[in-house]
Amino acid sequence: MSLKDLNKTQKAAVEAIEGSVLIFAGAGSGKTRVLTHKMHYLIEGGHYKPEEILAVTFTNKAASEMKSRVASMLGQKDLNINIGTFHSICARLLRSEISILGYSRHFAIYDVQDQLDLMKIVLAELNVPKDMLSPNMVRNQISQYKSKMITPKAQARKARNKFDKLVADVYKAYQDKLKENDALDFDDLLLKPLELFDKNPHILTKYQNMWKYILVDEYQDTNRPQYEFLTLLSEQHGQITVVGDDDQSIYGWRGADVTNILNFEKFFPSCRVFTLEKNYRSTQQILEAAISVVGKNVQRAEKQLVAACGEGEPLALIETVDELEEADAIVSALEKEIKLKKRTFNHFAILYRTNAQSRALEDSLRRIGIPYNIVGGIRFYNRKEVKDVIAYLRLLMNLKDTVSLRRILNFPTRGIGVKTINKCVAKAEEDKIELFDVFKTPTEMHIRGKQSDALAKFYTVMMKYHELRHTLSPNELSRSLVEEVGILSHFKNSNDPEDRERYENVIELLNSIDAYCERNKDATLNQFLEEVSLLSDIDHWNDDDNRVTLMTIHSSKGLEFPVVFVAGLDDGLFPLYNALQTEKGIEEERRLFYVALTRAEQRVYLLYATNRRRIGAEVASGLVSRFVKEIPEKYLERLSFSSALTRKVIGGAARKYTRTKLSRTVTAFDDFRVGDKVSHAIFGSGQIMALSGTGENQRVGVVFHDGVKKKLIVKYANLTKV
Repeated sequence: MSLKDLNKTQKAAVEAIEGSVLIFAGAGSGKTRVLTHKMHYLIEGGHYKPEEILAVTFTNKAASEMKSRVASMLGQKDLNINIGTFHSICARLLRSEISILGYSRHFAIYDVQDQLDLMKIVLAELNVPKDMLSPNMVRNQISQYKSKMITPKAQARKARNKFDKLVADVYKAYQDKLKENDALDFDDLLLKPLELFDKNPHILTKYQNMWKYILVDEYQDTNRPQYEFLTLLSEQHGQITVVGDDDQSIYGWRGADVTNILNFEKFFPSCRVFTLEKNYRSTQQILEAAISVVGKNVQRAEKQLVAACGEGEPLALIETVDELEEADAIVSALEKEIKLKKRTFNHFAILYRTNAQSRALEDSLRRIGIPYNIVGGIRFYNRKEVKDVIAYLRLLMNLKDTVSLRRILNFPTRGIGVKTINKCVAKAEEDKIELFDVFKTPTEMHIRGKQSDALAKFYTVMMKYHELRHTLSPNELSRSLVEEVGILSHFKNSNDPEDRERYENVIELLNSIDAYCERNKDATLNQFLEEVSLLSDIDHWNDDDNRVTLMTIHSSKGLEFPVVFVAGLDDGLFPLYNALQTEKGIEEERRLFYVALTRAEQRVYLLYATNRRRIGAEVASGLVSRFVKEIPEKYLERLSFSSALTRKVIGGAARKYTRTKLSRTVTAFDDFRVGDKVSHAIFGSGQIMALSGTGENQRVGVVFHDGVKKKLIVKYANLTKV
């Protein structure tokens, strides 16, 4: 096996296979290459069998790419190596072992919406006033407790006032309700293996003997349960390699603890440490700017990145009047990059601190006709009709799943209202039986007529498919169930025009189950449902699409683009006001800024607005982010931009503040006609085939030289006659 394509430090890190190893991998320094080569080295060199290796990462996309690379290097199609996210590895383990804790191996995995639905039931049963605790607030609080391994009992002991006591009571009731539903939430997937290991040491020994070498990617993002999981698994053999970059630890808000990587040498005193400082992604000017900011953090390991790609250009800094002009400035810069440097749309990423910032950016891209992907919108598997079908599938696998049961009991419409459901719930509690079992005899609850028939039929159909779950393949089971309960006919026969799309989405879901079964010959429906529940936004992103990518900076970690725009660099927006309250908060925001800059390979544009709408129509005056001020001037190139705006300063009450009123002006437009040959900065030359309106509202349909058809608003398209 050849390691000649690795640099000296990378090669040494790969060959270090005895004991614990810590690899500090700066942004773009080839950490994935080191991990894949190390797995190859361990297997090809005969040190370990593939099945004795456990590799853990944070996204399904990264796990899939890593497994594919190692298999290719070994010249194998199917590689029997355990590579996955923490959640998927733990879920797999629990499917085999969780019966010891009183759950079935068909337990449901509740996503955020499922958790909120369950939390609403818990709060209602405890008679908690709506204005005292919102489902989302208490769900987030409980997730924080779990990330710190605080149990309901421990939280109850710590409670110092009535409110804390109430939250602890809700926490306990929520956990009890999860168990009643034979369900786990995402946090439980990490905690339950630890409970198993603690109560059953022989199970821990089993997995210690099974996974003899452990590799961990993005170790800086681990929380306490993940740290405990890895520590327990490796304590017997001590063979563990962790790779990460403390400067990219950006998930403290969800429990990640940067000290896990910074203190690794304390936890594993004999570990060997390697620092990868050669950067193969960004130019030196981008790296220097990024390091000049993150270097001001106190809690970090010192490293100095050196670019293999040369010096590069300074970072462009653009001041704009508001978020609308900011969006226009991005589009203008994007057009110039395409025209002068022959770039394609997928060379660009527009990053922002909060999802709310995307609206103005999307509007500007749409007006010009620039295609884009937005990461973090409504994912396919989160669409209502798709979740409804998935709820049916989850229920047939796990009849205790009352969250799924409540979701679909009246879908398609069966005339079963809230009163009927409440009767059923009361009967189940009175007879101490599962809610689903109540539907077998609806007449005992004095439910008559159509409602009684509907409940009995629902019970019969679901029992039929529950009994067939091990007989039929997942795709046969799904298609038959969806057809029989009438979901397809419900959408197909609807007069609602949007139901056509919903129908197609259900068909697409069934197609995805077909494809899953083709990829996995021995697939089970539970495995498919598990994969769907653990998907993240980034797993859906496809960099082969020729579109501009819009996403939050958090979503961008691990990705790279030739050109990156960082929008919204106003102090208080980035960094966020809330983060300024603590040193820990401001340090994490600096790391987030570092991540944003180091996504770029060749060019970075930094943008801020002196006025920005924050809440409703309110306009707040803004100052440039302190992070921009922390970049030495020699790395910045200030660019001016002005769109067609009329600005008028208006005084506030007693002139204590000023705000800027902005209105777009109409400029002179060409008098276009059908048949005119035109030129566009991005799409090139074309011919007008359709036209409507005049002046500011004029719209044209253009067929460009490569056959691309676009509908454009003349006011914004900057078309010129050829």
